[in-house]
Amino acid sequence: MTVRTRRLSDERGSVSVWLALAAVALVLCVGIAVDLGGQVHAQQRARAIAAQAARTAGEEVAAAQAIRGHTPTVDVSAAKRAASAYLAQAGVTGTVTVRSGNVLDVTVTDTYTPMFLSSIGVGTLTVTGHSSARLVRAVQGTER
Repeated sequence: MTVRTRRLSDERGSVSVWLALAAVALVLCVGIAVDLGGQVHAQQRARAIAAQAARTAGEEVAAAQAIRGHTPTVDVSAAKRAASAYLAQAGVTGTVTVRSGNVLDVTVTDTYTPMFLSSIGVGTLTVTGHSSARLVRAVQGTER
C-alpha cells in the first residue's frame, strides 16, 4: 500500500485566483476613471451652460436708460425669462439672480449617471456650474 503525501506548498490554481482578483481590480479602476471623467465632463458642461445663459440674460438691457446714454441696467424680468428659457432648452435646471442692476449670476444644476460604478451601488451624481456676467457700457474700448 502506497501512501501519497501531498506537499503542503502545492500552488496549483493560485495563478487563476490571482488573475481573477487582478481582473476585478482592473475593471474597478477603469470604471472609476471612466465615471470620474464623465462627472468632470458633466460639470464642465454645467459651467458652459451657465456662462451662455448669463450672456443670454445680459442681452436684455433696459432700453430707456441705454438710449439716453446712462449706465446700462438689466431688464430683470426679461433677463430671468431669457436665461430660464436657455436653461430649459439645454435640459438643465438652475437659478438666475440679478445683483446691483447690472450683474447676472446663473447657477446650473445637472446630474450624471455613472456607467460602471452604478453596478456597485453608486447612484446619480449631482453637478453644478456657476457663472456671472456684468453689463458694462464701453465707449471706444473704455468702460464708462
